[in-house]
Amino acid sequence: MSYLIGNILTAYFVGKIYGVNLQEERSKNLGARNAGSVIGKGAFIWTFLGDSLKGVLVVGLGYMWHLDEWVIIGGAAWVIIGHLFPIWLKLNGGKGVATFIGVGLALSPSLFLWMIIGTVLLSAFTRSLTLGMVGGFIFYLGAIIQTGKIESYGLLIVAIVCMLIKHMSNIQESLKRGT
Repeated sequence: MSYLIGNILTAYFVGKIYGVNLQEERSKNLGARNAGSVIGKGAFIWTFLGDSLKGVLVVGLGYMWHLDEWVIIGGAAWVIIGHLFPIWLKLNGGKGVATFIGVGLALSPSLFLWMIIGTVLLSAFTRSLTLGMVGGFIFYLGAIIQTGKIESYGLLIVAIVCMLIKHMSNIQESLKRGT
């Protein structure tokens, strides 16, 4: 169910409303950043909210149904994977950041705080939000290890690795620019 919820890519529908196929524009990515770049700030906001709220929805339902923590975390990972690789779009979705933000905040705000700290610190040092995000993920993974819940978070770690792979061209570009 979580994977199918992840398949709902807000940018696809926002693009349809504006008469734009975002899969043919700029980065060809169905995420908030591309929607904002191509259509404008409103498209960014709607896409970001829609994609992050589906992460919150999956985690919230897991808590509401009193599922075990590892099941909720697994559902959180699957909603991200569904966003990255939607079956109905030939596995060509977004990059998962907004969905991860919703998931991270809903799962554990205190763990997600480490994501924010790592992102801010590395972004300030590198002057690149993309590289800052990598730092955020490193801090987030460190916080998971610190809690001793690495097994429970295993599938979410796999989803994070998938997100980083989807961002590889952005990461390489930022490293090449030296920012």
